[in-house]
Amino acid sequence: MGKPTGFLEIQRELPADRSPKARLKDWQEFHEHLPEEKLRAQGARCMDCGIPFCHNGALLAGMASGCPIHNLIPEWNDLIYRGLWQEALERLHKTNNFPEFTGRVCPAPCEGSCVLGMNNPPVTIKNIECSIIEKGFAEGWVTATPPAKRTGKKVAVVGSGPAGLSCAAQLNRAGHAVTVYERADRVGGLLMYGIPNMKLDKTVVQRRVDLLAKEGVKFVTGCEVGKDLPAEKLRKDFDAVVLCGGATRPRDLMIEGRQFGGIHFAMEFLTGNTKAVLDGQEFSLAKGKDVVVIGGGDTGTDCCGTSLRQGCQSLVQLEIMPQPPAQRAADNPWPQWPKVYKMDYGQEEAAAVFGADPRKYLVTAKRFIGDATGKVSGVEIVSVEWAKDDKGRFVPKEVAGSMKVLPAQLVLLAMGFLGPEETLLKPLGIVCDERTNVKAEHGKFATNVEGVFAAGDMRRGQSLVVWAINEGRAAARECDRFLIGQTELP
Repeated sequence: MGKPTGFLEIQRELPADRSPKARLKDWQEFHEHLPEEKLRAQGARCMDCGIPFCHNGALLAGMASGCPIHNLIPEWNDLIYRGLWQEALERLHKTNNFPEFTGRVCPAPCEGSCVLGMNNPPVTIKNIECSIIEKGFAEGWVTATPPAKRTGKKVAVVGSGPAGLSCAAQLNRAGHAVTVYERADRVGGLLMYGIPNMKLDKTVVQRRVDLLAKEGVKFVTGCEVGKDLPAEKLRKDFDAVVLCGGATRPRDLMIEGRQFGGIHFAMEFLTGNTKAVLDGQEFSLAKGKDVVVIGGGDTGTDCCGTSLRQGCQSLVQLEIMPQPPAQRAADNPWPQWPKVYKMDYGQEEAAAVFGADPRKYLVTAKRFIGDATGKVSGVEIVSVEWAKDDKGRFVPKEVAGSMKVLPAQLVLLAMGFLGPEETLLKPLGIVCDERTNVKAEHGKFATNVEGVFAAGDMRRGQSLVVWAINEGRAAARECDRFLIGQTELP
């Protein structure tokens, strides 16, 4: 490394976010930026650690340890320290088609397994990654690069989320004619409609989509394969098909009172809001209401941030799991992903407005209460404790006498997803696994139907954007091999 003692001399520093109360007034991104001098200093903190776990990408304890797309992190950290930004961008693009996405929304498993993080705050990998690509765009280094020649092969990619876009980018790079089908009115999948604008500005997504279009990728929006376009027609019109439709079936909560109005799946709420923001319209389901978000993950956090911006009257987020510890627990050692307590942007904003973290841990919803008009008016909750059942499995058990009722005129279900929808899969005769995901071996990505591949959440289940990019790239490689008998794609 350029400065072997940098990690001893320089403290971790991130750019300050816009203040919670200020950013709640708009839908703009809340992250600020560090000046170049400080970014170079942060790059100098990267150690000559011998074995850089940051780009390993292995699964430990069921979670990613290091970068799933194997970003060459120590290399571009060193280049940043030396001021060689364009070279850093080239190294970054070797493994990551869309660092502007991961640099904003990835939870950074790379930082969780940074060797420096064993006993000091880790290197600011995510922020440096985002800074590299943004400087690349600002300097005009990121330009459309169509392939020098075409193979004459045609590929259909179904779904334009991170898996579909990365797959399309790679297949187009190999010279194939790629058409991406998206059922929404805009390209981007969850990048466009699943992640709120303040977390990922949609101009950033459109900027990359426009580049892909200039490189030759064709996009067809407003077309749901299996409904608007017969799935069988894809196999007739294309030499190969890659399914990247995501795991979009939301997990429901079928308790008493589920039929009341005002209870929505999180993605319905988030999609409706983002579409309204982009169309210059008003979408204010939460305005003046007591909001209860059920689910403690990233989607639940996005529901909190969106509800606050819409002007909710109160906000509670329910989490069935216990509050994580402030420091790594003994059974959560480095380089595993650190399961520690933190306040994400939505919780920070709620605390700024209402004075406290909105999350209630070790609670579950027992039933929904409705009013005379058939709309939800409250949520009955109970505390739980985790104990082993007769089979030795940890299960939640209700705590006697802990029942409470929370006022709620809007309930948002953010409890994850169960798998892909069947509209597309059944007509093609695609076999699914026991989790209802498309059955396709990792590394090969081929389904039971010849010439049809699957990648991303549709194959692996709900996961991170960075895993979707990993799978999209890998499925493109195997699809290319199928089409021409060999491949040079990474």
